[in-house]
Amino acid sequence: MTLATHAPLSANQCDVFAQEGVLLARALLDPSALTGIKQDLTAAIDRRARQLLAAGAITDLHQDAPFAQRYGLLMAQSPAIQDGFDVVPLYGRALFAFFHHPVLLEALSQLIGPELSLNPIHHIRAKPPQAQTAESVKGYFSVPWHQDSGVTVAEADASQIITVWLPLEDATEEMGCLQVLPGAHRLGHLTHVATPGYGTSIRAEDMPRITPRRMPMVAGDVLFMHRHCPHHSTPNRSSVCRWSLDCRFHATGDNSGRPWQPEVPVRSLADPASVRADHSAWVASWQACLERGDGRTVHRVAAS
Repeated sequence: MTLATHAPLSANQCDVFAQEGVLLARALLDPSALTGIKQDLTAAIDRRARQLLAAGAITDLHQDAPFAQRYGLLMAQSPAIQDGFDVVPLYGRALFAFFHHPVLLEALSQLIGPELSLNPIHHIRAKPPQAQTAESVKGYFSVPWHQDSGVTVAEADASQIITVWLPLEDATEEMGCLQVLPGAHRLGHLTHVATPGYGTSIRAEDMPRITPRRMPMVAGDVLFMHRHCPHHSTPNRSSVCRWSLDCRFHATGDNSGRPWQPEVPVRSLADPASVRADHSAWVASWQACLERGDGRTVHRVAAS
C-alpha cells in the first residue's frame, strides 16, 4: 500500500465537510490520474458500438468523434449503447487501480479515519446531451433529489460512508452539474418514494428548505458527500457528454449498506496486509456474487 506523503485536505476543508456534509476539493488530483479510465471506456464504447452495428441497431460507429461526443452520437442512434455500461460488469483495470489512489485515500482518511474499504456501490455515468437522448430514458439522466442512503439498508445509517463524485472531463452548469443541499445531512435519512423513470427521490413534503448549491467541476476536482447529503442533477443542455464516476468508501468494519456484495479493504494502518489490490480477485468476487444472485440493489422507499 502506497500512502500519500502529505495531508491533501486542510483543517478548514475538513471542518467544512463536518459542518455542511459536502466538500468540493478543487484540483485535488492530477487529471492524468483519469487517463487510463478514459482509455478503458473508449475501448468499451467501441466494442459495444460494433456489436450494435453488427445487430443493425446503428449505422454509424462515429469512430473519429472525440471521447466527450461519441457516446451521445451513438445514443442518438440507439439507447441500447448504455446496456451493461457500468463499473460492474465493465470491471475496468484502470478504474480499480484508481480506487487505490493514495491522495484520494489520504483525503478520505482525514474525513472518516485511516481504515478504509471500497464500498460495493460504484458507478460510471455518461450523461448524454438531452437532444441526443431517447425519450424512453430521458428521466434516468435527470436525477431527482435523493440521498445515497436511499439505496442502502437502514442498518447503514450509522456507518461512516462517503460518496466520492468526480468528472472525467468538464461538468459545467450547462451540462447538468450536480446540485447539493449543504447542511441537510444533519437531518438524517429522509423519506424516499419511487420515482417513475428513475428510481427513488426524497418525498416532496420532506425536502429541506435549503438553497441548492451548484457544483460545476473540471477533471481533477473531487466532491465528497456525506451519505445523507441530498443532491440531484439537471438535463445536459450542451452538445457533449458529461462523464462522471461516483463511488463510495466506508470505514472498515461498518455496514456497507449492501453487505451481500463485495467490499474491498483499500487502506489500513492497523493491518496493511489486509489491503486488497488484485484486480482479478475483485472481478472474481463480483462474478461469484452475481452467480449466486446477489446483484440485487436496495431502494428504501415508502408509499408516495
